[in-house]
Amino acid sequence: MAGGSRLLTVVSATILIATETLATAVAAGWAVAGLFNLGDIGQYGFMALFSAFAIYLTVIYLRRAASIELSGNG
Repeated sequence: MAGGSRLLTVVSATILIATETLATAVAAGWAVAGLFNLGDIGQYGFMALFSAFAIYLTVIYLRRAASIELSGNG
């Protein structure tokens, strides 16, 4: 059952990291667009750009966490 416990740890931590990075990305997109008065389209554009970067970082985190935890060395 140790493997299942490790998998649960990786999934739980990844959900936490994904939630935090996406919330930060959306808030940053809103703030930057508001700072430069870019309107709704600029706001959504920055939110999408920052969210794509947040998803990229989450995937990197998931790969690294899974490779360490599920290898049996973690």
